[in-house]
Amino acid sequence: MAEPSLSAGSASLAHRRATWLSPETGETIAQHDLMRTMARKRVVLLGESHDIAEIHRWQLHVTAFLHALRPQMAVGFEMFPRRIQPVLDAWVEGEMDTATFLERSEWAQVWGFDPELYLPLFHFCRQQRVPMLALNCHRPLVTRVGQIGWDAIPVDERDGVTPAAAATEGYRRYLAGIMSGFAGPDRPRAMEPDRFDRFIRAQQTWDRAFACGIADYLARAEGEPLVIGIIGRGHLEYGHGTPYQLRDLGIDDLAVLLPTDRASHDQESLKGIGDAIFRLDTPEPPSPRRPSPKASS
Repeated sequence: MAEPSLSAGSASLAHRRATWLSPETGETIAQHDLMRTMARKRVVLLGESHDIAEIHRWQLHVTAFLHALRPQMAVGFEMFPRRIQPVLDAWVEGEMDTATFLERSEWAQVWGFDPELYLPLFHFCRQQRVPMLALNCHRPLVTRVGQIGWDAIPVDERDGVTPAAAATEGYRRYLAGIMSGFAGPDRPRAMEPDRFDRFIRAQQTWDRAFACGIADYLARAEGEPLVIGIIGRGHLEYGHGTPYQLRDLGIDDLAVLLPTDRASHDQESLKGIGDAIFRLDTPEPPSPRRPSPKASS
């Protein structure tokens, strides 16, 4: 997901490697202070670009920090549809090896990115017996909602997902900006209104599915666990997407942390993007997505 670009006449914020930055104030945040604050939340969402190894290393480091402060924890993953939950439970309990886990979780069919990017996080959960949560829904549901809307989907075919709160105008503008960034010679810069509405409904189905998965776990869990969400940053930035849907479900005590490899930021565009941003080491080249027999989450 592209980050805000520098715009003419706006203030530029320098961002040193290995430091956290407040998007609101532009000031550096001490890591130990930030982690203590995050450990008191109900939900902490860690945004990602799926194919960048350095981002997944960062997610692991933050998860380990927070686990040391708040051992009662679960980690939710966008990568797994909820029907895979029994496989995640068995993995955490040590009932299968890595190859079997990847096969039974249908990794190649459902996700397709290099599993080596994610395996350190999966092994951390297994070693520490941290519950792993399958946050996604059945892929055909996303397609159907995009095509015909929620009202036309029978309740028993919604995969446990409730209808999404209506998209704000801010979210619509945000998604329009993303789509314009993907435009190319053979793709128009602006979608037709009906097609754009279908895209928003599909995107919101994912947003709501992740939020429902987190909310459902918190409702049934004993005690007061912290839930970490491993989710694409396009579902998290500027309070849209999953944070917005979580608040609609009554979960307000949440935070969004994001990575960056940029040495400077446009201060105005950065405001509201998340609670804190960490500057990574220079990432290695993106890992190519592996062809899958059939993508079907």
